[in-house]
Amino acid sequence: MIRLLELLVNGVSLGLLYALITLGFVIVFKATRVVNFAHASFLLLGVYVVAVAQPLLGFAAAALLGLAVAGLLGLATERLLLARVDRHNHHAMAILTIGLNVVLTAELTRRLGEQVLPLGAPWDGHVVHLGSLTLPLTVVITVVAVPVLIGGLTALLTLTGWGLAMRASIADAEGAALAGIRLRRVSATAWVLGGLLATAAGIGLASFPSPGVSLSMESVAIAAFPAAIIGGFDSLGGAIAGGLIVGVVQVLVAGHQDSLAFLGLGAGDVVAYLVMIVVLLWRPSGLFGSKEFSRV
Repeated sequence: MIRLLELLVNGVSLGLLYALITLGFVIVFKATRVVNFAHASFLLLGVYVVAVAQPLLGFAAAALLGLAVAGLLGLATERLLLARVDRHNHHAMAILTIGLNVVLTAELTRRLGEQVLPLGAPWDGHVVHLGSLTLPLTVVITVVAVPVLIGGLTALLTLTGWGLAMRASIADAEGAALAGIRLRRVSATAWVLGGLLATAAGIGLASFPSPGVSLSMESVAIAAFPAAIIGGFDSLGGAIAGGLIVGVVQVLVAGHQDSLAFLGLGAGDVVAYLVMIVVLLWRPSGLFGSKEFSRV
């Protein structure tokens, strides 16, 4: 029972980090109707900057620098690339992000290679004993801090002028533009937020018990893609639910690998996609995604 509780808490922690990544996907998609296939590269670039700058600046300043670089990358992507494409041509924009992902991944692969860079977070290597449970301090911080961060993001989206502008542009982009809402500003802010959320999640993913920043983090971040589909690509609540589902299921399957040997090695990495397939067969719009209706 203690082992099961530890797996559940670790699964919730991982799921919350996936939720942050997925929220970045969903916010960009809701604001622009574009799927950002470079999102995992944003994450890897942000934490790479943190790991490289940390010995020189200290962890706090390095973390702020990594967040700033990822946010500026999001802004540059929107202003320098996507702004040059017809905003109704969502397929071309999505393909642009695929090209951007290839370029960023190639450069980061050249720089990182087989290295594993320590993140240098002050909580690395520490564990917390809660009764009979023994948990990495990273897990405890994640379980406490990420819900607070999500709460602040929810307030931003529901109580601020930018959130109102984004909701208006989703409901009726042409009407919102006629009402004076600057759609490009809404889009740019969404891309900046996407980069910030990706890097924040990456800091958690690269912390203990993870060995640090490596190229394998990109494949871990890609697991948030099925989380977005499971929850519904246009639902913020679905992004959180999808992230938690994927995180908990992955950790439980990986933790019981011996009992599930018939599934083969690495079943924990595949199970998210199996859940995604089941959900899509049952509900193509995702668990919380809005259904599209067509007039016939």
